[in-house]
Amino acid sequence: MPDTVQTDQSARAGEATDYRKYLDPRALAKIQALDLRARLIVEGFITGMHRSPYKGFSIEFAQHRPYVSGDDIKFIDWKVFGRTDRHYIKQYEEETNLQVMLVVDASESMSYAGTLNPNWRKFDHAVSIAASLAYVALHQQDSAGLAVFDQRIRRLIRPSNRPRQWRTIIDELTATTRDVKTDTGRVLDAVAEELRHRSLIILISDLFDDTTGIIRGLRHLSYRRHDLIVLQVLDHDEITFPFETTTMFRGMEVPAELVVEPQALRQAYLEEFTKHTAMIREACHKLRVDFVQVDTSVPLDVSLPGFLATRAARMK
Repeated sequence: MPDTVQTDQSARAGEATDYRKYLDPRALAKIQALDLRARLIVEGFITGMHRSPYKGFSIEFAQHRPYVSGDDIKFIDWKVFGRTDRHYIKQYEEETNLQVMLVVDASESMSYAGTLNPNWRKFDHAVSIAASLAYVALHQQDSAGLAVFDQRIRRLIRPSNRPRQWRTIIDELTATTRDVKTDTGRVLDAVAEELRHRSLIILISDLFDDTTGIIRGLRHLSYRRHDLIVLQVLDHDEITFPFETTTMFRGMEVPAELVVEPQALRQAYLEEFTKHTAMIREACHKLRVDFVQVDTSVPLDVSLPGFLATRAARMK
């Protein structure tokens, strides 16, 4: 069972966080005009667009349900409590909002920073993407949540649109450490079991993991009728393998060192890299999952708005 982030703890931890560096104002300026819409029928379209067949909080009463931990106490029916000595929540028919779940890879391989910008890790880029998408979703009055993972889900913040939700998400991302391997397939299975409502799930990862496990996890989420976006975050070095001189390569998730002549390995590496990515891309296509390869050398104000604009146009 993943640890649940407590809002008050995250708020205190974030007081010293310089979270502003993860929000590119140029990217946000372009993205805010775009819809983060789910392709499938999900529990939660953007407010005012569709009538939800599910229950939520609005103005047309539907029924009562038992109170559970985490529910807003303002929706408790105190008259019913007075008669039964039990807490019940008033449920209403609602035009619900989109529920966005950001699933972010925090394994050790995400710590890689390449030759073009040695101070900017893949994880920094992933945090910037997650922060931007969470900000936009909440700005649109949608709900945003976060799952941070390596071999398992390390932290889970359930989707919400409460005022401090974005700060809670970014505080958790900036406090995350990376020191273990990845098990993406297992994590996607866990996300599928954790989410009670169909959602827009955005996986942000380098996908350097077992291909079969990743595809199995995507199928599980698709079977649960979640809408999916896969953002493969890669350093430019990993895409192009630009090394020329004798180089020592150090394993990030498997402790090992290897001194090689890069020119002797380039063709084999690029063939395996292309094969791995093509398998995941093809599986995403069959499952109707959006797949985008993100190069960390390309500014977010170029890559992210372009993808979302294409997605929004395709869904009209």
